[in-house]
Amino acid sequence: MTLQFQETGAGRPVVFVHGWAMSGRAWRFQQELQDTGRLIFLDMRGHGHSEPAPSYTIDDYASDLAGFFEELDLRDAVLVGWSMGVQVTLQAFPALRSRLAGMVLVGGNARYASTDDYPHGKAPVEVKGMGLRLRRDHQKTMGDFFKGMFAEGELDHDLYQRIVHEIVLGGRSADREAVMQSLNILSTADLRAQLPQVDRPVLVIHGELDTVCPLAASTYLAQQLPMARLEIFEGCGHAPFMTRPERFNAVLRGFIAGL
Repeated sequence: MTLQFQETGAGRPVVFVHGWAMSGRAWRFQQELQDTGRLIFLDMRGHGHSEPAPSYTIDDYASDLAGFFEELDLRDAVLVGWSMGVQVTLQAFPALRSRLAGMVLVGGNARYASTDDYPHGKAPVEVKGMGLRLRRDHQKTMGDFFKGMFAEGELDHDLYQRIVHEIVLGGRSADREAVMQSLNILSTADLRAQLPQVDRPVLVIHGELDTVCPLAASTYLAQQLPMARLEIFEGCGHAPFMTRPERFNAVLRGFIAGL
């Protein structure tokens, strides 16, 4: 699978993996980090400018990511995943381990749906409900999801308009089948057993008021990952890199410089 991407800067590769139903365009405000390294903003299969595919499983996405690293021969890289991209990043880690200097996990979790022994997720019925709403009215459901990424009072009018125009309207909508099939990842993927094996420095970033992935999910990640630290963005929802780009970029720059 040939993935499309945009890049800027030079030096250590920093690869950005977007979340569910988004694209590499989500990282628009991180382009100013080009003095930090070779920034690569990836479009996963069926998202952005990458071609649709027959299936969209976590193994598909992780295999694509590993193949992408191999094709470009990326080494000593930093992998930045957001939301579902966190799960893809964790799934791909064993294949990418020798090529990674560190990882940044933003607004994600090891398992999206809660279980009896994992209370840090969303109720499984919520994922099912999202699928039903998407089938009824795809455009409205996606719009509601996007608005729900932000906490009350997190955005002023100007920043919201900038996000809409530069990230949403400036990009290409994900393939509908990719959106629907990827919901299965949210309801079934469980990466908990792999966390103790991640022997690289990890920066975990989470918005304090995130209602898509609860803060407790990243707290769990930071506790289970051997070399992790947690950075909480107060007053923020699911996408602090969009709403607090100056702080996010400064934290990311500091983490990369310390590797």
